[in-house]
Amino acid sequence: DQRTLLVRICIGNPVLIIRMKRTLIKVFGLIIYLLISLPIHYAGAQHRLIVVDPGHFHAALIQKMNYIGIDSAVHVYAEKEKDLTDYLTKIQDYNSRSESPTNWKEVIFTGNDFLAKMIAEKSGDIVVLAGNNKKKIRYIEESVGAGLNVLADKPMVIDEKGFNILKELFSISKKKGIVLYDIMTARYNIVNIIQRELSLIPAIFGELEKGSPGNPAVVSESKHHFFKRVSGSPLKRPDWFFDIEQQGAGIVDVGTHLVDQIQWSCFPNVKLDYQKDIILISSEISATSITLAQFNAVTGSAVFPAFLNPAISDSLLHVYSNGVINYKLKDIHARVRVQWDFEAPAGEGDTHYSRMRGSGANLVIRQDAAQQFKPILSIEAPDGKVINEKLLRNHFRTISDRYPGVGLQKVENGWVIAIPADYYQDHEEGFARVVNQYLDFLKDGTLPDWEVPNMMAKYFTLTQALKNALKEKPCY
Repeated sequence: DQRTLLVRICIGNPVLIIRMKRTLIKVFGLIIYLLISLPIHYAGAQHRLIVVDPGHFHAALIQKMNYIGIDSAVHVYAEKEKDLTDYLTKIQDYNSRSESPTNWKEVIFTGNDFLAKMIAEKSGDIVVLAGNNKKKIRYIEESVGAGLNVLADKPMVIDEKGFNILKELFSISKKKGIVLYDIMTARYNIVNIIQRELSLIPAIFGELEKGSPGNPAVVSESKHHFFKRVSGSPLKRPDWFFDIEQQGAGIVDVGTHLVDQIQWSCFPNVKLDYQKDIILISSEISATSITLAQFNAVTGSAVFPAFLNPAISDSLLHVYSNGVINYKLKDIHARVRVQWDFEAPAGEGDTHYSRMRGSGANLVIRQDAAQQFKPILSIEAPDGKVINEKLLRNHFRTISDRYPGVGLQKVENGWVIAIPADYYQDHEEGFARVVNQYLDFLKDGTLPDWEVPNMMAKYFTLTQALKNALKEKPCY
């Protein structure tokens, strides 16, 4: 037959054998070259992203980098093409940048049945959600029901009704063996990490104080701005962002990060029981007022949409983006405060303040003009006490050994933690850290045992605080 004839020809023709060997070498060389030259995120790509209704810029920040284990093809589902404009612009910017370009390939479907289409196709295994917070719980519910993993931007829910649905979805996720998780970038900020680790050194921090409603042991405050720049360009926000029925009031939106930080710092790796460990003391909400010109600068809309009419008076839009929560977590008094202004003064940006009061020292993060608007962590003596410097420096080695280059700098009211610039990351870089951690969870097939109880504790705190605030001051 032909195969036998080919073998006989080769045996009788050494030159032909040599040429065939050379050809095989070239083929194998080409295969090796292609494998090496392919973008690194192709290697071992076990996962594929599905992006649903990406109405918030955080959806694009998930894709600011490539990931080992995630395929470059991303399937995107939304109702209208115009809903995707800002998201796709950012993805294109990441793909075309000169330094560390990404290589995402967006496969897009738009139409009224976009969610049903996503469920029917199941074109990936990780659903990414960052958009309208009112709709988010439905997207989570449909995705979990279809057996898809979910990585959701905060907040997952914005009211008590959503919280009750979320509780059931955590239970369903566990039974299905899928991972439902929210994006908490603040946990990866080096300043927050060191504050937490210092609080775990009794020789420095002592014990966490209990505090009181008037003087909480733990305080976490955050100031944000409607008009800002992301990835170097002015941020465009959808008009619904200013509707607290769709975006959520400030204390259930940004407040998610603050409550999470308090839980994560004060009770690391401890499972919290929202029915036993949380007592709400008081909560309130208030509005930031913006003009139509300011609204236009952020959204591009020349008029206020009709759904915002209930929040408009005296030609101003009143956005209930500010709030305060006073509560007890176990036996610790805590306070959360959220503030939104329209735009930061030149040279400024979003700011954060955090204080943990210990019996031996206070750990304070400030980010104001005195700190050049960079978060700076200080160790300060409690009222009426003195910190032993020799003892402090001796036990601080635990930190400096773990984080080489991190040191102590004596200042008038205590010590500043000197952190090399390489350790700092901006808000945008935190998303890659979250995604890589999430991939580890998927590899393990589960979350740490404290994560789900603590997400439930977090969203219970937030939604109950909103419910209480609305009783005091109904605004919708």
